[in-house]
Amino acid sequence: MIEVRPVETDADLEAWRSVRMRVVPDEPTATVATLRAMEKPGRVLLLAYVDGELAGSGIADRGDTGRGFVAPRVVPEWRRRGVGTALLEALIPIAARLDVPELVGHVDGRDDGARAFARKHGFEEVDRQVEQVKTIGDERELPLPEGVVTATVAERPELVRESYELACEGYSDMKVVGASVTVPLEDWLRDEATLPGGSFVALAGGEIVGYTGLLEWPGEPDRAENGLTVVRRAWRGRGLAPALKSRQLAWAAANGIREVVTWTQAGNEDMQRVNERLGFVGRSVELTMVRPLQ
Repeated sequence: MIEVRPVETDADLEAWRSVRMRVVPDEPTATVATLRAMEKPGRVLLLAYVDGELAGSGIADRGDTGRGFVAPRVVPEWRRRGVGTALLEALIPIAARLDVPELVGHVDGRDDGARAFARKHGFEEVDRQVEQVKTIGDERELPLPEGVVTATVAERPELVRESYELACEGYSDMKVVGASVTVPLEDWLRDEATLPGGSFVALAGGEIVGYTGLLEWPGEPDRAENGLTVVRRAWRGRGLAPALKSRQLAWAAANGIREVVTWTQAGNEDMQRVNERLGFVGRSVELTMVRPLQ
């Protein structure tokens, strides 16, 4: 018998994390403490058991694009046995209560079964996210544009909050099909620059003109994720983004990090080329799939 129930205890959160880490091992999974900090009205985490054995997990939440976000995840040995359907059928009405027009889910482009499951339940592809990976080696810092200096968030912690206005400019420019990205300040302060020594801010005449954040990978200190990289519109095309990222990679090399992962949207080929110039290579494509709620 399949039992789907909400996450309540820290032990439940650890079980939820264990499923996510198995299903999406190439993405960082938040710690129990961070998951607690992310709790808010409308956000629900679920666990699925079959005859008492942990088989899957799920989440329903409001996404950064204003859509309802759902993610049923099933461990490999329990797939194609109705667990994913049971989770999704529980998640959809939860997300519908968020008063959103449609639901969004993300599917590994390499997983034909997951894509077929999403389509069976009314989801259709609208966009793609591109994952690029850098194996850290002997990294060198590229020159900054004239008049620009940098500081790390470790050196000046206040720069995270002060970079939020520029971050919002970057989010508004993201090429997300059919939606726009909005990240609340509280989420920005919690989630960005969690490796402050590897998070760099560029300043010109005291004005913040660029930012690149480095995020810790819970449980794996030799891996990290590049969060947001953004350059003020008037400063784009001058080599600032690769210069900032090269400093981040050099810091990673000096601090025992062997791999940095970054994600960009389909249509953001400019940033993908910046990443390729720095030695990033493509690893996967994630499909953004949407289903109307009507």
